[in-house]
Amino acid sequence: MSEIPEKQIKRLRTLLGEAETNLSAAKELLISILGDGETISAPRETIVTGPEGKVIEGIFDGQIMIGPDGKNYPVPANYASKSKLVEGDIMKLTITEDGKFLYKQIGPVDRKTVIGTLIHHDDKYFVEVAGKEYQILYASVTYFHLREGSQVSVIVPASNPDATWAAVEAAL
Repeated sequence: MSEIPEKQIKRLRTLLGEAETNLSAAKELLISILGDGETISAPRETIVTGPEGKVIEGIFDGQIMIGPDGKNYPVPANYASKSKLVEGDIMKLTITEDGKFLYKQIGPVDRKTVIGTLIHHDDKYFVEVAGKEYQILYASVTYFHLREGSQVSVIVPASNPDATWAAVEAAL
């Protein structure tokens, strides 16, 4: 009999975690639609532990996820590159009981696509667009078989002129 309440508690915790995630994503979408200039510095201030593991929401900074606790969480470069994650995207990280890190994008920022030229300096790759350099992940360079001087279509946050990272859309 004691197993039934424990299962119900776990299920309720899971449902509450999902509800908080959906609410956060809905708020981001509303802000992007209304364009009221509000910025959200962190998705939420809680870290939830449930039956699926520890769930943390954070913001993608171009190469890592920054959690509400200020900690940095490594996002696999291949996942970020192939998923075309953009600086400012809200992500959910589930750390399972066996130690797996499962990432999911839950709140994409408004995006725009621009065209630039691939450049390389200081052991990093950038796409230069109208005099501004956006850093890109090395995984994108190898995935798209890019070479210095290549024309590249990249995705950048539409409402963040100070963004320093871009996601590669395609080699042109």
